[in-house]
Amino acid sequence: MASLRVGSYNILHGMRVLGGAQERDTAAFRDSVEQLDVDVLGLQEVDAAQPRSGMADQTALAAEALGAADWRFVPTVVGTPGPHADFRPSTPSEIDAAARREYPQPLYGVGLISRHPVRQWHHLVMPASRMTMPLLVPGNPRPRMLRVPDEPRAVVAAVLDLPTPITVATVHLSFVPVFNIRQLRQVRDWLAHLPRPLILTGDFNIPGRLPGRITGWHGAQMGPTYPVFKPRIQFDHILSDGIRPHSTAVHPLPVSDHCAVTAAFSL
Repeated sequence: MASLRVGSYNILHGMRVLGGAQERDTAAFRDSVEQLDVDVLGLQEVDAAQPRSGMADQTALAAEALGAADWRFVPTVVGTPGPHADFRPSTPSEIDAAARREYPQPLYGVGLISRHPVRQWHHLVMPASRMTMPLLVPGNPRPRMLRVPDEPRAVVAAVLDLPTPITVATVHLSFVPVFNIRQLRQVRDWLAHLPRPLILTGDFNIPGRLPGRITGWHGAQMGPTYPVFKPRIQFDHILSDGIRPHSTAVHPLPVSDHCAVTAAFSL
């Protein structure tokens, strides 16, 4: 019986955390993605043409590492998100340009990568909360607690070109409590018209079993995923509708402050 391996990885714009915080460690990023060895990978906190990550197209780098057939990067902001708020929401024309892999300005958002050909791509961008929140931000020599403004969020979905079409999507939800629950319900409703079976991955910023209860979908039980150096809480999820995984795993990798998660599904 054929199997589909799916993963989710908040990559913290490719910043290495384990082994000492370091920006622009492209080799560590590629190695981390290769270790996952999945057929479809959802990425969150992804850079394109950002000076802090060496101007890399991180979705393309991850796609190359996996030997992907297709991928899509959806920018949510132009500029560099963080405590200084020197960014703005991306426009539809900038999102269209990114789909053509054109990045005239620094961008940041989510990516989805597939080893299988993709029949259709879909995306939804959701506005930011007006709130700011104190967050633990990785740094060198040590993390810092900073008040960070929220940014727009996006979900990107691919209908895979398989004998039975399967929809796989990834999302990065707001860190603002309750607001992210409303976003997850919006994503659930937006995905309602896409083919089943459906698999939704991502960093939801919602703990434990709550995402499965909110959506009514099966939530793969992973264990804690954050922070990577001492995981205590599960923020990273794989939900499914019409299919259930036969195995799951949590992966503490050198890059990012989140662990990656994977699940295997029988087709």
